[in-house]
Amino acid sequence: MRTKFITLIFVLFSIASFAQIQTKQSSTIQQKQISENTVYQLFPTKNYWTFIKLDTRNGKMWQVHFTVKEDGGSGELILNSLPLVNKENEINGRFTLYPTENMYNFLLLDQIDGKVHQVQWSMEDKNRGVFSIK
Repeated sequence: MRTKFITLIFVLFSIASFAQIQTKQSSTIQQKQISENTVYQLFPTKNYWTFIKLDTRNGKMWQVHFTVKEDGGSGELILNSLPLVNKENEINGRFTLYPTENMYNFLLLDQIDGKVHQVQWSMEDKNRGVFSIK
């Protein structure tokens, strides 16, 4: 009897866990569908105070800082001021960012032609930018 009770608890726990995973996946898909029509998106970095703002139409990017202190350093730094596609090829949701294991680097994917760029953010100008991957 005890074995049946433990088996029943294990089965119910497994079903509940699977249901939670399915809910998380469907909400992620919903967020992706909504975000494909947006012009600008914010992508978090592993630094609490830093995000990357992406123009999803053309690949322009800014490093966004915020603070909770009055005398802090909030603002935006340019990562890429030049569009990566011509004006006539701009489409909402064309570009998206993917984080890497290195907290300062992301991969920028052109979802139409498949080109990939390395994006590196930094507080130092010389260590900040976008580089084509060939």
